[in-house]
Amino acid sequence: MTDLRLELSARIGVHGQFYDQLGVLRETSVETAVALMRALGFEAETEEDARAHLEAGWDTGLPWDVVCEAGTAPWVDIGDSAWVLTYEDGRTCEGRGGDSLPELPMGIHHLIAGPIRITLLAAPASIPLPDRCWGLVAPLYGLSARGIGTYEGLSALVRGLGPHGAAFLGINPVHAGFPTVPDMFSPYSPSHRRRLNVLHLATETGVPGALIDYQTDTPARMTALRQAFEAHPTSPEFLAYLAQEGASLETFALHQALSAIHGPFWCDWPTDLQCPNSAAAQAARRDLRDEILFHAWLQWRADTDLSDAQAQAKTAGMAHGLYLDLAVGTHPHGAETWEDRDSFAYGASLGAPPDAFSAAGQNWGLAPFNPLDLRKNSYAALRDTFARQLRFAGAMRIDHILGFERTFWVPEQAPGAYVQMPRDAMLAVARIEAARTGGIIIGEDLGLIPDGLHAALAGSGVLGCRVMMFERDNWQDPDFKPAERYDEAAIASFSTHDLPTWQGWRQGADVTARQTAGGLDAAQTEHELDHRAREVAAMDRLLPDAEQDTLHDFLARTPSRLVAVQAEIMLGMVDQQNLPGTTSEYPNWRIRLPETSDTLTTNSEIMRVAEIMRKHDR
Repeated sequence: MTDLRLELSARIGVHGQFYDQLGVLRETSVETAVALMRALGFEAETEEDARAHLEAGWDTGLPWDVVCEAGTAPWVDIGDSAWVLTYEDGRTCEGRGGDSLPELPMGIHHLIAGPIRITLLAAPASIPLPDRCWGLVAPLYGLSARGIGTYEGLSALVRGLGPHGAAFLGINPVHAGFPTVPDMFSPYSPSHRRRLNVLHLATETGVPGALIDYQTDTPARMTALRQAFEAHPTSPEFLAYLAQEGASLETFALHQALSAIHGPFWCDWPTDLQCPNSAAAQAARRDLRDEILFHAWLQWRADTDLSDAQAQAKTAGMAHGLYLDLAVGTHPHGAETWEDRDSFAYGASLGAPPDAFSAAGQNWGLAPFNPLDLRKNSYAALRDTFARQLRFAGAMRIDHILGFERTFWVPEQAPGAYVQMPRDAMLAVARIEAARTGGIIIGEDLGLIPDGLHAALAGSGVLGCRVMMFERDNWQDPDFKPAERYDEAAIASFSTHDLPTWQGWRQGADVTARQTAGGLDAAQTEHELDHRAREVAAMDRLLPDAEQDTLHDFLARTPSRLVAVQAEIMLGMVDQQNLPGTTSEYPNWRIRLPETSDTLTTNSEIMRVAEIMRKHDR
């Protein structure tokens, strides 16, 4: 007989079993089910607890989701009930019966029919596919001769790329981080995804050299920014920004001010400050007014600089301009979860099940969106997160979009399991926000793909990622796909930000890096390097030589609408050893870029790539 706790967890959305990437069937234990239900907001330590939830109706009070095409009248099964419809803009209308609803404009609307609440997501049927084009992708932090790369540096780069026909410039996430902790510089473990990283603001600080020195550059840059603020604290433009951003910006700035006093993670703060609405937090808003204003000013500066970079990209002729990256999750005790406690699950982290790269699975240390609370709040947090990115960019990459179907949660004291996500509603939100700005969306769809997800993404016009080193028919006896077999609705590249470069892959640098990190023993390393040799031989059968021009010609010939050329491959690294590993292995690398956009327009490497792309109508 099935334990009632497993039955309840399955109803709520915890998967009872799954196959990992190695084909091993994994059963969800009662221990895991109880832990994940707790993270979802359900206390069910015993079967009696589970029975009480089941008998009471675990989803009582949650709204229904109805996805419809914008400009059409949805039908909902409410019988002959009277209803009140509240449009996204606040207007209302009334009626009776599910077949009498009006045509809905694009947006997220709310319907109440007696005790029933319904979220109506009126979205375009699909995001139009972009024209064939190419662009450069590069880590923003490395786009500088000294110190951490800046938003101003983006402006120079897009001015140089535009005349060559590049349609986009892709960069790492620029979410707000932890400026009081120089070691916490990973763009994929942010403090707040709806605010910006102020360490990318330009100052006259920074240490010249081959590598970025975060320990020195971070405090020096923050000191210089404070001096700039004290010299020019207000302006009409800044005051208008404060009024526009309102309470949300003030709450974020308060978090930053409190972090400087109590540490970066709100879980370590005094208990009475761990909620932004507490009496102590309200008192801090008054006591720390100057600090709050400083951190709000930093956000205004970052907002202005990033907006300017996008404007200059479009002026330079780039079809899409900036291509921003949205991290899959947020730090569990950063500014985002402090401000918006209700949207996240606690007691479990995002991660990945066991696979060929990690036999024990992965724990990413990131807080997942709680799908039940997303639904309860009509996807407001997801909508705002997408809108923030697309406000500055013509294209957005969603990291690990497999999480639109299901996310792998790892509880604190038990094995992980998958949790179901509201895929259709989340894709509708993505289509709505893309349509508001005319942007395009790319989903990082690498890994263990759930059945039906590729079709759902394609139907929504969300582009997939086709990474050349993974595009093969057989893993054990490598046989790479020819260019003509790549998907059209995709962005094609050789690698990604956390995979080896072209030469690094050929040399097996990622394998030896895993051995150095303790992930492989000597026998496993030998096996992996032998396999890499077979992969390289298969790649050499596909390409006539190992030159990067040949690689870029192959990518340009694919049907994929977008091609991403990686700066690490095309322009090389500042470090003269040209270390061949992954960019995540060397997060303080710099890209060897010309100093001005004028020089960039005559850069021989860029000119060669541009000519290759033009030859294939990109």
